[in-house]
Amino acid sequence: MATIDADDLFPSERMLRGVSAGDVTQIHRGQQYADEGDRFEVDGEEFEVVEVRERKLGDMTDEDAQKEGMEDMEQYREMLNRAHDDYEWDPDSDVVLHRIEKR
Repeated sequence: MATIDADDLFPSERMLRGVSAGDVTQIHRGQQYADEGDRFEVDGEEFEVVEVRERKLGDMTDEDAQKEGMEDMEQYREMLNRAHDDYEWDPDSDVVLHRIEKR
């Protein structure tokens, strides 16, 4: 267990606000940014990474998108296109799920 910087795990102010509000409870990233048991703070509140696992981008569901603060997978894909230059959706891409809980 380590203390990590929330900005390293959550790459935008929108996501950090969502974590603080309880609207964002997980994030998928292209690589692993934390280990299970790692902790971080947002707005004076402590959170813990409770699950880290690999999966395929195409395995994500609307429920996953909602846990990342999006309405559905369509909005999630649009966000990825805005956030990354030359982004192309590939359902076979490996991603890493980081699920968090408030302590």
